[in-house]
Amino acid sequence: MKRGQATICVFRVVNGTKNWKILKGTQLVRPLIARNINLRTRKASRSARPRERLIDAAYDLFSKNGVNQIGIDTILAKSGCAKASLYSNFDNKVELAIAFLDRREAVWTRDWLESEVRRRARRPEARLLAIFDVFDGWFRKKYFEGCSFINVLLETKPGSPIRHAAAIHLAKIRAIVRGFAKEADLQEPEKFAQAWHMLMKGSIVSAGEGNRNAAREAKSAARLVLDGWKRKSESTGLVRNDRFRVSQQVHVDPCSR
Repeated sequence: MKRGQATICVFRVVNGTKNWKILKGTQLVRPLIARNINLRTRKASRSARPRERLIDAAYDLFSKNGVNQIGIDTILAKSGCAKASLYSNFDNKVELAIAFLDRREAVWTRDWLESEVRRRARRPEARLLAIFDVFDGWFRKKYFEGCSFINVLLETKPGSPIRHAAAIHLAKIRAIVRGFAKEADLQEPEKFAQAWHMLMKGSIVSAGEGNRNAAREAKSAARLVLDGWKRKSESTGLVRNDRFRVSQQVHVDPCSR
């Protein structure tokens, strides 16, 4: 052994016989540390609260396959939870599905869509158009899962609690658009948000049909809507050409790309 080289003694049991193994050098130190870290990670995962494990499993399964296609047994198998754990945290599958939609809003609507749009653009007009730039990358993913809120809305019966929850989450997306419309000084921001959201939802459905250019095509249509929409400032005497100048600035704004 070279001077200064570490020596590690490892105690192990092989075929019922206790043995000490001397490891020379440090070449096996990192694998041992990595193995210990992995063991701690798996232990932490197993010790996660059953409710969180159930929601995590439901999120992965429901977002890819829809709610109706996934049974309770599949969720339990993926989560590693017993049926007793499920019914001690949720009265039924409906409550679990609603919890999934809440998680989807936090992860998809807030942490991804809204955050990414705000990161890409500073001005409200540019942020409205940036929505479709964000969608463009999403539509081109190998595994495009679609919008869970739309999927759930279409696969559940009218009047069901899950359908109602999905509609509420879609309304919250519209609220984000409405906020951008107000900041952009657009007249009738609620009406604008409804029209803009139709373009957003339509592009998602088109992408689900296989049109990977759906976001870019929807953005072209959206720009026409934005150009033609009246601004509150028009009532103060600003000329119509100012509107087109704003739209042109949005088009070349590097933050919106």
